[in-house]
Amino acid sequence: MFTVDKEILEAFEFDGEIVSCGPVGNGLINSTFRADTGSRAYIIQKINNKVFRDVDALMENICGVTSYLRDKIISAGGDPNRETLNVINTKNGFPYFRCKNGYYWRCYEFISDTVVYNAVECPDDFYSCALAFSEFQRQLDGFPADKLYETIPDFHNTPDRCAKLMRAVRNDFCNRLEGVRDEIAFVTARAGELSYFVDRLCNRSLPLRITHNDTKLNNILFDKETNKALCVVDLDTVMPGAVAYDFGDAIRSGAPTLNEDTLTPYETRIDLELFEAFTKGFLEGCGDCLTENEIDSLVWGSKLMTLECGIRFLTDYLEGDVYFKTTRNGHNLSRARSQFALVADMENNWYEMTAIVEKYKKIYFKG
Repeated sequence: MFTVDKEILEAFEFDGEIVSCGPVGNGLINSTFRADTGSRAYIIQKINNKVFRDVDALMENICGVTSYLRDKIISAGGDPNRETLNVINTKNGFPYFRCKNGYYWRCYEFISDTVVYNAVECPDDFYSCALAFSEFQRQLDGFPADKLYETIPDFHNTPDRCAKLMRAVRNDFCNRLEGVRDEIAFVTARAGELSYFVDRLCNRSLPLRITHNDTKLNNILFDKETNKALCVVDLDTVMPGAVAYDFGDAIRSGAPTLNEDTLTPYETRIDLELFEAFTKGFLEGCGDCLTENEIDSLVWGSKLMTLECGIRFLTDYLEGDVYFKTTRNGHNLSRARSQFALVADMENNWYEMTAIVEKYKKIYFKG
């Protein structure tokens, strides 16, 4: 467990002297702490520079996006201190601090009187989640996506993810290949679909957008009093991409009938009621900002983001569980099977999912 040394607390431009500091949250990538002065509070994070290797680029992305959001929120009459993250610079004017031991730290203003939900309990939760991420998309509509860095190169390059899987198959360092022949066959049977987004972004039939790339419910702060979605957080993976990446990742994580860590992965299905709730909220929030091709790609985003995640779990299983944290033998294989079962059920419900998108496209797409 990391602690926040005096060197770090003295580096940032706090409004007052820090009187207490302790760990908060359960994030798997960065270590997070809350620091208090008595009158104000801050979030201090140790940046995982093994995952985010170019910290300058990472923080340039975050500062650019949050500054743009702040201006948009002010123009709309909102509260920029609560509706977006606000970076606290060091006393030397930098958005992060590198301490003597080589670790990187950053600081945000703490947004008080908020709550985070870790799981979708009902369609209304998922509808609110969709509104939050669609508003994030709407607010950033004018920001030039090509000005952002790829904080994790090829993050949603699905053909590249598949190539890494095939390399793991050839190497089979852990002698696990014999137990996953069916899963490999599942992926290879869909190999012709994997470049759907890469090709369309390349030929510009889909526009390059700013995407969050981790659109889970617990990356939204809700107002404790009104329960209204207030602020999208965890901006480390904000990068250029296709809008369906965010839609699809939200469906993958929020709309299955079973959690990806289930002990019965083959029973995972798509909850069409949750799919409809998110589709309605997403297109209500930003449907008039999207192109027709983008809306038509949303179901593909749901399928391919799920398939890609399954490929990543399966690759990690073959390589010895070196990336994703596991709690039992075969955990990553079970996760992969859950994703693939969800993909198969999406395929079985393709007509129904497409009809739902078309239903709300007719209402919210302005053409």
